[in-house]
Amino acid sequence: MMKWAGALLILGAATWGGMEASRQLSQRPRQMRLFRDALQMLDAEIMFGHTPLRDAAILIAKQIPLPVSRFFDTFAEGLSRENASVKSAWEDGLDKVWPSLSLKKSEYEILVQFGETLGKHDRINQQKHIMLTLTHLGREEDAAREKQKQYEKMAKSLGFLGGLLFIILLL
Repeated sequence: MMKWAGALLILGAATWGGMEASRQLSQRPRQMRLFRDALQMLDAEIMFGHTPLRDAAILIAKQIPLPVSRFFDTFAEGLSRENASVKSAWEDGLDKVWPSLSLKKSEYEILVQFGETLGKHDRINQQKHIMLTLTHLGREEDAAREKQKQYEKMAKSLGFLGGLLFIILLL
């Protein structure tokens, strides 16, 4: 009886591990899409609304789901601090939220590079930087979707089958 209970626990844990890996693969393109949507909203607020950056970040945070909304909340808080630069507020926001995201180092670098240009240019040049960042994120999103298609089912199956193999080896 104890053997079977242990076997079920091992199988459950391995299956959960596979499901978690699969979830990470599916969350990555979704989160990139959310960042792209947020940057498009930021573009609209800058170009057409002439909204201050802090107010735009607050508006975006209200419209975008978690965890990306948490980034824009943190960014807006950083802009509220005395003597805070846009670049430091952007990077602090990324650093605080990054562990809860499923994104990779390449997306982090794209977003950090964008943060370095944010607030340093006039509206037209800022729009060009936003479009460039959207292009880079779009390319990364396409690659992430391809990876998701290739490996999502495999991760689920490997978790389950790895658990079965481990149980067989123990018995």
